[in-house]
Amino acid sequence: MSQTTPAPRVCSHCDGFPVVHITTGTLIPDGQRRTLAAACPACQGTGTRIAPASLVRAGK
Repeated sequence: MSQTTPAPRVCSHCDGFPVVHITTGTLIPDGQRRTLAAACPACQGTGTRIAPASLVRAGK
């Protein structure tokens, strides 16, 4: 039997769009707009999140 890996969970804060570029409105000498990159603070720019760990009861 083949094993399938579970699909990674999409970050609920950024909906899978972890890095956005925001324009500052200023032009650089070649005519392009200067932008700043902003990463999602919840997933640190990965777009996915790790499933929360579940508690396991050990012993009696």
